[in-house]
Amino acid sequence: MSLDFPIIYTTNYDRNLEVAFEIHGRPFVKVANAKDLPKTTGEVTQIIKFHGDFDDDKSLVLAETDYFERLSFDSPLDVKFRADALGRTILFIGYSMSDMNIRLLLHRLWQTWQRSGYEKSRPKSFIFMSQPSIVQEAVLGRWGIDMLTEEADDPEDALLAFLNELKDRVGRPDGA
Repeated sequence: MSLDFPIIYTTNYDRNLEVAFEIHGRPFVKVANAKDLPKTTGEVTQIIKFHGDFDDDKSLVLAETDYFERLSFDSPLDVKFRADALGRTILFIGYSMSDMNIRLLLHRLWQTWQRSGYEKSRPKSFIFMSQPSIVQEAVLGRWGIDMLTEEADDPEDALLAFLNELKDRVGRPDGA
């Protein structure tokens, strides 16, 4: 909450993020399907439910067929994500690089920038991984994504330490 991200994409179906915003009295807009997109004014945090939401059964991405259909990356939420990713710094947290959808999406974003001829204008993107991997770091680096890690035995502890460090750095006047 204290990092004040303007847009949060999640693959979770639950309402945990929404409940956290409500508890803290923070306004947000939830987007789980195309009809929710006009609500995204940029004035409040957007919680994009990339794989759907329990409040809208039709939005859920559960079965293998649903995932295969998502590989075309042409649904309204996919188009929004591509537009957001092309114009903003992105921080990926909790995504597994073993997820073919995510790898393909990241590769396609990289291809879009390469074909544009303006790849040097691309905003920086980052991914947090609880365990360092030279191979994943090389693949992601090729796609213009810097890997960030935090030393800890437990992935939850690593993520918490990373987020606390990020919060501390964002709060510093020099941003260092």
